[in-house]
Amino acid sequence: MNPLHPKKLLLTKWTAVEPIAKDKHFLVTRLILPETLDAMVEAVEIEAVMSRQSRRIGWRELRDPAQWRRGWV
Repeated sequence: MNPLHPKKLLLTKWTAVEPIAKDKHFLVTRLILPETLDAMVEAVEIEAVMSRQSRRIGWRELRDPAQWRRGWV
């Protein structure tokens, strides 16, 4: 898998390997930044494409191939 840079995750598409609350396809809609400006991204907010439900996850979780696939598969 190509390396992920946290600041380039906005509006990327992801597929959950196991459905989360019956949702499988997600879009990164927001980057959660720390209070200090020089620190890295802490988390991302992903939104389910079908139900429009949002949830916050750590951006490093997206690197786990057992949980997430890049793109809509």
